[in-house]
Amino acid sequence: MKIKKEYEYSNRRQIWRLIPTDSGKIIIEDRNVETKEAFFNCLDIYTGKKKFSNLQLDEKYWIGIETIYKDIIFFHKYLKPDMPGHIGIIAYDTITQKVLWNTEEFIFLFILENKLYGYRQMFEGRKFYTLDYRNGEMIEELGEDASSVNMLREEAISRQNYEGYFFPEYFDSKADINDSNKILLEEFYESNFITGKIEFINLENLLLLSYHKPTDGNSLENKFAAIDILSKKTIFEVTLNARVNAFVPDSFFVKDELIFLLIEKEKLLVCSLKE
Repeated sequence: MKIKKEYEYSNRRQIWRLIPTDSGKIIIEDRNVETKEAFFNCLDIYTGKKKFSNLQLDEKYWIGIETIYKDIIFFHKYLKPDMPGHIGIIAYDTITQKVLWNTEEFIFLFILENKLYGYRQMFEGRKFYTLDYRNGEMIEELGEDASSVNMLREEAISRQNYEGYFFPEYFDSKADINDSNKILLEEFYESNFITGKIEFINLENLLLLSYHKPTDGNSLENKFAAIDILSKKTIFEVTLNARVNAFVPDSFFVKDELIFLLIEKEKLLVCSLKE
């Protein structure tokens, strides 16, 4: 097994979210916290080639992504700055690179079978609706029965396609890993003077790890390593964060044959797995 660097991405801004799509793209949300601006970028997930970059909408900062469905990004704004409540829906087509529709009238819930489910916030309670995801036109008024909408929401969540995704878990006594690999991780832990827990992904013949070790002074170094299980050798290694004061979780994941590594919170490194 080999690991090959495919491409890097950085706009020297903090990367907040990485969202692969079902059509071979990755959406990257990065932010400048000083100027309070959010930017959205789209790359070919395999080559890193830009589809569009530095997209900004009318609201420059208090905006986020609800979901991506059939190459359409559904954005939301925030009810108030620094508050988690969402308001409005903006549908942006990543193919034509145009806003298809937007509304301040509804708040996004989920999409199921080409219907966007949303609601209006009333003085007391909510009224639920379905909209056409392509143009925002109302299809049906569902009333105020939250229980039936919640059942549909659970169905939508269960249908989300996570095939090909691998996310790290913490290595401890409850980790789902065989005894030989557990011993390998324990030996790696001891020999590298690791502090805190290891995050790992156990692939067929490969262990992918994120871990922390002390540096000079009171800081920590966050590193990523890939260990070939058969040879028990480290075949790839990179520093994710040179100096941090706390443990950094969720700094890598795998999608199909690609490893996504977040470096210093500002750079994305994408590597491929090769036999």
